[in-house]
Amino acid sequence: MCGIFGYLNYLVERDRRFILDTLTNGLSRLEYRGYDSAGLAVDGDSEESAMIIKQVGKVAALKKLVDEQPVDFGKTFISHTGMAHTRWATHGQPCQINSHPHRSDDKNEFTLVHNGIITNYKEIKLLLTKKGYTFESDTDTECVAKLTKYIYDSQKDTPGFTFTSLVKAVAKELEGSFAFIFKSTHFPNEIVATRRGSPLLVGVKTAKKLKVDFVDVEFSNPLEPAASAPAKDANNFLSADAAGQPSQLLHRSQSRAFLSEDGLPQPIEYFLASDAAAIVEHTKRVLYLEDDDIAHIADGELHIHRLRRDDNDGTAATRSIQTLEIELAEIMKGSFDHFMQKEIYEQPESVVNTMRGRVNFEKHQVTLGGLRGYLPIIRRARRIVFIACGTSFHSCLATRGIFEELTEIPTQMDLASDFLDRRTPIFRDDVCVFVSQSGETADTILAMRYCLERGALCVGITNTVGSSISRESHCGVHINAGPEIGVASTKAYTSQYIALVMMAIQLSEDRVSMTERRKEIIDGLYLLPGHIKEVLAEAANLQKLASDTLAKEKSLLILGRGYQNATCLEGALKIKEISYMHSEGILAGELKHGPLALIDEAMAVILIMTKDSLFPKVQSALQQVTARKGQPIIICNKGDDDLTNNYKTIPVPQTTDCLQGLVNIIPLQLLSYYLALLKGQDVDFPRNLAKSVTVE
Repeated sequence: MCGIFGYLNYLVERDRRFILDTLTNGLSRLEYRGYDSAGLAVDGDSEESAMIIKQVGKVAALKKLVDEQPVDFGKTFISHTGMAHTRWATHGQPCQINSHPHRSDDKNEFTLVHNGIITNYKEIKLLLTKKGYTFESDTDTECVAKLTKYIYDSQKDTPGFTFTSLVKAVAKELEGSFAFIFKSTHFPNEIVATRRGSPLLVGVKTAKKLKVDFVDVEFSNPLEPAASAPAKDANNFLSADAAGQPSQLLHRSQSRAFLSEDGLPQPIEYFLASDAAAIVEHTKRVLYLEDDDIAHIADGELHIHRLRRDDNDGTAATRSIQTLEIELAEIMKGSFDHFMQKEIYEQPESVVNTMRGRVNFEKHQVTLGGLRGYLPIIRRARRIVFIACGTSFHSCLATRGIFEELTEIPTQMDLASDFLDRRTPIFRDDVCVFVSQSGETADTILAMRYCLERGALCVGITNTVGSSISRESHCGVHINAGPEIGVASTKAYTSQYIALVMMAIQLSEDRVSMTERRKEIIDGLYLLPGHIKEVLAEAANLQKLASDTLAKEKSLLILGRGYQNATCLEGALKIKEISYMHSEGILAGELKHGPLALIDEAMAVILIMTKDSLFPKVQSALQQVTARKGQPIIICNKGDDDLTNNYKTIPVPQTTDCLQGLVNIIPLQLLSYYLALLKGQDVDFPRNLAKSVTVE
């Protein structure tokens, strides 16, 4: 959930002000991942010293503290390493001492930043306490810093001992999920990074083109001691004894990608981050680390090692250097006041981007290239299991009905955390669909690995290219909604919804009886961007409704049924998330089974009554509410005069039933936004939450 950022320059002269600004600006791009506190570590005035600056609150508070430091901001460094961190508290309250980076001792011999949770930190802490180590924070991360110092002190005299072998030894003792960046005064101008379960990527910036677009993975031999390295003679060649050993013992002394044409060291800068959004302003060439990779950057070269060699793990022998396709403007607010507002208003474009190149509106065909080779397997499935969390779960719920109607394959809905708690039976002829905006949601990834172990076909629906879900699933669909920075998801929900509808349409293409239904839905998709624009044009009326009617309320019920049940749940979640107002989405058919007891003249109610096959049943719910003196606000279709003349209404355009939820959610997103503004809340950074939930 935290955001980590690292910067290393080699043979590129940078002053301390540039380095500090690079680190704090990188953190600003990651602030959606956590904003309880922030900190950074940079080189001191000598290679043997490190300076740590930490502050409670957002990155802006850290920037202010950095500016107040009594240091020479004009001091230049030919080579330098720095790291930074923005925190979402898991262990210990938000305070300066619990902020990252954490250090091994008062001399800052080892400093590190961490995203994730170490589950066996109590055992490590107990061991180190018995060894005489003292702890200054309540965090799990400090245990790792102290453990690094302990292993270093006990193994530093071992022949061939390196920063990589030290981090490898540390990582082998850890349980849980993590992404780490390590820095040490014992290994100046070097950075080591490793990950397991939490995302981490490396950006590369050079003046010259790289020789190759990949980096070799340097596997160690299973029989070889962890810290050993092949013997070299004075000319840096492998000695005769080493050269005579089996080929897998050979270590590449240089990384091919970073050699210059003349063989001389190449000026280069590296950027490490939890998310590409922090890197794109510097470079678009990035490399995604896999679980148990250990990346070592020294002397301008990036080397990737593996924590352990398992010939059956299917790990590739290289890591490709990819080109980011996002633009800096996509992660800037532009003329909008908040990222959430920008992302709500981007939805007419983002839904088009999700469909672009996939929907042929003239021929009424859908082609999802990521699924093409697996369609026969999916059509033969015993059942389709949708697994997700939060907003992503709601997008699955919203499309379950159309999946069952078009494919006639039984479907099952599961929240990822509950799915794992129940140890749900999964079989080889099941198809499991995992939906996650970031592609890094911890519970969803663990559920996916559980299903992979049991032989099920795993399909990923994600917004992030290169994410864990997109890499580890058998096939999938990228929703192409563009970067989503606001913590409360808006455009990702509508794009996930459309991606799942398109998947259902393509799966049913072999069913002639569904031809007319598919045409109806595809025609609805064609008109959808215009319908969303119509709703957005009514934003001023929604703002007035929020201020005049809803802002004074303490609680809100949102009622609907059928396809609109998911809309109710998602709308209630948005209002909870950013306005901190209690809200509850209720299936209208369940009203008389308990929730009706809450209804009186003082209870705020929103009722979704757009016209579909269940409209008469929702009318019954309306009568039940008004009979108890309830005064509902009704989301209805334009032209429904019976409702607009007698109730407060929010008119929306009418579309086909299975797509109506895409139109109906827009006013609820806008209402949540305006309610948060009226209550003075921070829209983009709601308390206690973070965007990418990378811990269980």
